[in-house]
Amino acid sequence: MNRLAGGRAENLAESFLRGRGLRLIRRNIHSRFGEIDLLMEDHGTLAVIEVRARRSPWPVTAAETVGPAKQARILLATRHLLATMPELDERPLRFDVVAISGPRDDNSIIWIRDAFRP
Repeated sequence: MNRLAGGRAENLAESFLRGRGLRLIRRNIHSRFGEIDLLMEDHGTLAVIEVRARRSPWPVTAAETVGPAKQARILLATRHLLATMPELDERPLRFDVVAISGPRDDNSIIWIRDAFRP
């Protein structure tokens, strides 16, 4: 299999982002629309984080696997979350991707801030 175990990739991404000043709000938020891997705060901005990991960048990189269909599911899951947690609804919001390819260390992580927009 070409994918890294999801939980390990999310742990690595969370640690990486915490080291860059983000604070975890919730993790693995499930809804009927999809899942949000990490919900973090970055200086007052809510960051919805999609974590993607692959052992090899061939035939596509981890970041390239977050296409329009995946983005749509993340947007629906986020809308549902904000409807159920109105205290978060007024805050600035962005969608990030953390892509992990190859060895599991900080050098194999690409953090794409504001990777896509609604």
